[in-house]
Amino acid sequence: MKYPTQRVAFYYFTGAMILFALQVTVGVVAGTVYVFPNFLADIIPFNILRMIHTNALIVWLLMGFFGCAYYLVPEEAERDIESPMLAYIQLGLLMFGAVAAVIGYLFGIHEGREFLEQPLWIKGAIVVVALIFLYNISMTILRGRKTAIGNVLLLGMWGIAVFWLFAFYNPVNIALDKVYWWYVVHLWVEGVWELVMASVLAFLMIKMTGVDREVIEKWLYAIVGLALFSGLLGTGHHYYWIGAPGYWQWIGSIFSTFEVAPFFAMVIFAFTMVWKGRRDHPNRAAMLWSLGCTIGAFFGAGVWGFMHTLSFINYYSHGTQVTAAHGHLAFFGAYVMLNLAMITYAMPYLRNRKPYNQILNMWSFWLMTSGMAFMTFVLTFAGVVQVHLQRVLGMTYMEVQDQLVLFYWMRLGTGAVVVISALMFLYSIYGPARQERPARQVALQPAE
Repeated sequence: MKYPTQRVAFYYFTGAMILFALQVTVGVVAGTVYVFPNFLADIIPFNILRMIHTNALIVWLLMGFFGCAYYLVPEEAERDIESPMLAYIQLGLLMFGAVAAVIGYLFGIHEGREFLEQPLWIKGAIVVVALIFLYNISMTILRGRKTAIGNVLLLGMWGIAVFWLFAFYNPVNIALDKVYWWYVVHLWVEGVWELVMASVLAFLMIKMTGVDREVIEKWLYAIVGLALFSGLLGTGHHYYWIGAPGYWQWIGSIFSTFEVAPFFAMVIFAFTMVWKGRRDHPNRAAMLWSLGCTIGAFFGAGVWGFMHTLSFINYYSHGTQVTAAHGHLAFFGAYVMLNLAMITYAMPYLRNRKPYNQILNMWSFWLMTSGMAFMTFVLTFAGVVQVHLQRVLGMTYMEVQDQLVLFYWMRLGTGAVVVISALMFLYSIYGPARQERPARQVALQPAE
């Protein structure tokens, strides 16, 4: 580490990984309910399992973003974090809020709005957490060196905080509620989160390829422009069937098509930088996660998003397993892999070791990616069958669910693979850091 206060990132990454383990474990339990509908029904209803699964995902990704910021901002600003004490207080509040929310969900204490189920006091605590973080990072950047990476990251983080404020607005009219509800849910993951993603990727490319900063920053600005141009009005693809004016079908279809562009640009950017750099970085696992992140985001958020974003297709596919396929691969490819890439890169420095357990880490990459890819294919096929049976032939919802059991079994199997690969990743990061030896050693010849 170049700056002692970067150590703060270690504890954010650790908190994120605890919630990551919880999220995938609860995901497998929820997947079990699809094949055994009464499984745990009297203890934890399915809606609570789903609530914990999705909320843990959002919180650990945000915690990972905070850790990424606390690690890279000192190097970009060339100074220590403004207040490490505030950073630790922020982490304590965030973990307390996450644990309190999960316990509350288990006892039925929630607001019932998908993704925004947190009770009002927890939403307020999240605002406090955001204010502490923004003060800390903003002052660090403003009083230090200004770079494109730091500025874009700061813009993305401020965007996350500003759009979160719409979580407090809960109008009685459900159509109006959905209009503003998507300001949080869409403009986070398809707007300002993309700025965070682009800035972290740019940082990793600079560190691992050695390509000149000016070249990488030009790519960064282009990606950010594409993300904001397409993502903001791309919100319209959520307004097709909620009672909004008809012009949203045109706006949503057109700008959602452009949403593929920033993810494709990230693929070209990352692979071009690695090719230009021609430098073998010792942390091969971090490079693998970084490149895999761009591919996963392109297919999950870009291709699978485009597959059902046009209004005349979405009319049939919305709310089916096609949506679940897109959601799983998009979150995994774009943001889960991004955090795992940064954690893989930073941990050797945070633990003061050389890159270690890389083979196990790379195995976890291939297993986790394969599991999520197969899960996506399974849910896509399930969604196509569901669309035909339910929305073309007119079968009832539960009749169709009986026809999808085979797909749900396969989805459960892939979920188990993801849990195993997640445990492998955690061991590779937190396990014993042994000195890696070459696969073969030449025996010394006895002296004559």
